[in-house]
Amino acid sequence: MIARACPGRLDRDELARRVDATPQWDVIVVGGGATGLGCAVDAAARGHSVLLLEAHDFAKGTSSRSTKLIHGGVRYLAQGDLSLVREALIERSRLLVNAPHLVHPLRLVVPAYRWMDKVRFAAGLTLYDMLAGRFGIESCRVLDRAATLAALPSLEPEGLRGGLAFSDAQFDDARLAISLMRSLFAHGGVALNYAAVEALRFENHRVVGVRARDRESGRVMDLSARSVINATGVWADTLRRFERPTLSALMRPSQGVHLVVDRRFLPGATAMLVPETPDGRVLFLIPWRDKVLIGTTDTVRQDCPLEPEPLEGEVDFILATAARYLEEPPSRADVLSLFVGLRPLIDADHKVDTGKLSREHLIEVSPAGLITVTGGKWTTYRRMAEETLDTAEAHGHLPRRPCVTAELRLHGAELGATGWASGGVMPAELAGLPGADRVLLDDPRLTEAGVRHPVRYEMARTVEDVLARRYRLLSLDADAASRVAQGVAEILADELGHRPPWVEAQVRGFQALAARCRPGPGP
Repeated sequence: MIARACPGRLDRDELARRVDATPQWDVIVVGGGATGLGCAVDAAARGHSVLLLEAHDFAKGTSSRSTKLIHGGVRYLAQGDLSLVREALIERSRLLVNAPHLVHPLRLVVPAYRWMDKVRFAAGLTLYDMLAGRFGIESCRVLDRAATLAALPSLEPEGLRGGLAFSDAQFDDARLAISLMRSLFAHGGVALNYAAVEALRFENHRVVGVRARDRESGRVMDLSARSVINATGVWADTLRRFERPTLSALMRPSQGVHLVVDRRFLPGATAMLVPETPDGRVLFLIPWRDKVLIGTTDTVRQDCPLEPEPLEGEVDFILATAARYLEEPPSRADVLSLFVGLRPLIDADHKVDTGKLSREHLIEVSPAGLITVTGGKWTTYRRMAEETLDTAEAHGHLPRRPCVTAELRLHGAELGATGWASGGVMPAELAGLPGADRVLLDDPRLTEAGVRHPVRYEMARTVEDVLARRYRLLSLDADAASRVAQGVAEILADELGHRPPWVEAQVRGFQALAARCRPGPGP
């Protein structure tokens, strides 16, 4: 299905007034991450009237802090989750077609330092290929020592016996979220960031809407809907308890830390998968943009902070694991940035080990009709949304309509593979914006016009929105992002009509955030 054009400039203030004036929606989705945006797009594409509310910015939480892989999940093979792997591999193939501007194939190599490892890894990856079937990208190949070193020239050569090469896909998570948001508008839906849901609304013991506060104007909005979907990820229990305060927790948060270093530590276009870390996970070293991403950990948390930071030992664990496989490994001083994401793991049975918790999703319908969808991962967001909307139609007094998202090309898909370099930004939207030749950094995308664009077309409201999610500079080089914060804030102020005190507060807040994205000297 050909992607519809998004209706041009998005004026958030006008959208907020429109939201407040709408008497009833078919569906209100709470949560502007991968799952919430997926649900909203699915509902709008079926012809329902849809409003999505996000308390912060789109993909502010987990959905901008992933390992940047669209994959079946090699590690889930060992857990026996074959149906999950198969489902994810099918969804991977759909994303390669529906979002070619932000998702592309990626070759990975698994190094083997024992002969038996080559046999074990080959068996697992052959099964991975079999599960993909006709949805596969490229079959796995056994590599000898020379071919492994050619693919991964920085690999530790001592004791190396060879390796296995296979294919998955890579993507830009926050940019895909923005593409989904704009696809929602293209299909007649509405999304509003910085709109926090503070309560559910009830009539006759049934959820009939939400009370939300526009965090920019302070205005409280009482909004009605036939169906309310809770897609708030690791924060799902908070909304569930608006209905039943004594509910036991459904979520078990686990955090993953990712480090970003210079490309010299893994030159070339091939990623590395370390199949067995001391904590039972896999570790990825992935070329991303012009840097290398290393991650991730799996550490239990008892809380769900909006800005999680590495816990004691996590950074050193990643560096120590990478050092076993790289001839010249990075140190703390080489880390350009780090980011931490919280995983929405379902733990209704209160298991101890998060590594044993399923990455499958769960859909719950409460006695009052609140629909909660949580768990899962970016790769399967579309399938999760399809099942959630089927549930909403069955329980929410909505007309039943077929899902069309399996073949729905997302906003920017017409750019094809060339869109990867621009983050899926449409050239026609940049044309004519002031400051096209004023470069803020040694990055041709980060111009004055490039900062004005996400304000006008992508609902960016803060320096963080621009540098963390519209352009991924905060995740790639925290110091560089900090240096351009002043210039970005001044352009935003001009676009949004803010005065100098706002600029000062934005720069101060962003630089404090950027400082937390560097690991420090360590113990």
